[in-house]
Amino acid sequence: MTATGINPYLADNFAPIRSEITVEDLPVLGELPTDLNGMFVRNGPNPQFPPLGRYHWFDGDGMLHGVQIQNGKASYRNRYIRTMGYEAERAAGKALWGGMLEPTPPNNPYGPVKNAANTALVWHRDRLLATWEGGAPHAVTVPELDTIGPHTYQGKLTSACTAHPKVDPVTGEMLFFGYSLFQPPYLKYSVVSPEGELVRTVPIDLPVGVMMHDFAITEHYTIFLDLPMEFRLERMQQGQPPLVFRRDRPSRFGILPRHGDNSSIRWFEAPSCYIFHTLNAYESGNEVILLACRMSEVDVLGAADSPMHDESDLSQDDSAAPCLYRWRFNPKTGEVHEEKVSELPGEFPRINEHYTGRPNRYGYLAKSAQGSMPRFDGFIKYDFTTGATQVHEFGRGRYGGEGVFVPRPNATAEDDGWLMTYVHDQTTDTSELVMINAQDFAGETVARIPLPQRVPYGFHGIWVP
Repeated sequence: MTATGINPYLADNFAPIRSEITVEDLPVLGELPTDLNGMFVRNGPNPQFPPLGRYHWFDGDGMLHGVQIQNGKASYRNRYIRTMGYEAERAAGKALWGGMLEPTPPNNPYGPVKNAANTALVWHRDRLLATWEGGAPHAVTVPELDTIGPHTYQGKLTSACTAHPKVDPVTGEMLFFGYSLFQPPYLKYSVVSPEGELVRTVPIDLPVGVMMHDFAITEHYTIFLDLPMEFRLERMQQGQPPLVFRRDRPSRFGILPRHGDNSSIRWFEAPSCYIFHTLNAYESGNEVILLACRMSEVDVLGAADSPMHDESDLSQDDSAAPCLYRWRFNPKTGEVHEEKVSELPGEFPRINEHYTGRPNRYGYLAKSAQGSMPRFDGFIKYDFTTGATQVHEFGRGRYGGEGVFVPRPNATAEDDGWLMTYVHDQTTDTSELVMINAQDFAGETVARIPLPQRVPYGFHGIWVP
């Protein structure tokens, strides 16, 4: 809590909104590309009722904010993801579940955990899925953003599904995993065919349950992150936060042939760290290369319950500031090499997803703003061929989020396209969709679309062409 007793994730532009609206013919500042048709959709937490006890940013009900662009015109709509938990609380007129910082009241008839479906989005087999790593994804219609319901692949999905499935742009396969904190197997790995069928799920051995938010794929391998954010039941039984970061144990990276199983995985050790999000991975000669945002330590459960104190500079605290790193793994020799790519703190890494699992020249991060809250005041573009770095600033008092790369139709260059995000202006308390040219990174915005209501800060977005 802050010194005033207000949870910072329920204040300012982190605060939820309650209305669901649809507005056509939005004003456009600048000019939308005439050949760009599709929908930008972003997921994020938006609790419909005051939370039970302490609120963590990860707890809120999922809400989608979408801007459809068609023939140079734009429209906006936002919709809650109507999960079972959302509907149960709506019927009760109050919150029924605790979150990451509070135990759920005992004997909850709906179960101990609410699937909030609030984290990310994936498009596969002409289907939009809203994800949350503790349960099944939810299918959503486009462009209406109406909830169809949990998508369990005809009942074949019996474990959780990561918030960040990976779609191979060449084979059309979708890969994902689910982790368990309470009982083994602590990790299950699944493959979905290009036709959208869940074709296999295999267990992967881990020594203890860990919070595994993301992973990566290459053309032939899948990379798992067994990082020292461990779940300890004995801590929960003692009334302590069950997730604890173990600085004394190394990070482990498991490299598995895409269609392999636990018998064919190889583990590599590196210094202790935590990774929320990977940028990409690919193969180069005898090495497997991983690019990801690395922190030397993290306090997941403490962050939302700690005093904000002063707005200290994140860049001065190396342990708290995620920065882009590169790992090189040699499956033949077992060697690991870890290196820092940039000193600029940033998160929410994205690429042109036509290059997922293949060598990419460019990567994009949301640039971390000064202060103790997860706010972002611009974009960072990395050129991994030349080593050049460019920055695009949103402007004074303006904060955005993840930059989703939208390729230009029929583009031939990797960076021929745009980055899109929602930006909030603190001075006017208004939001807009901002679109910049990835090839003119530090230049003026291509278009800004003022939105009919404030869009709270959220998590991950997608472009649906």
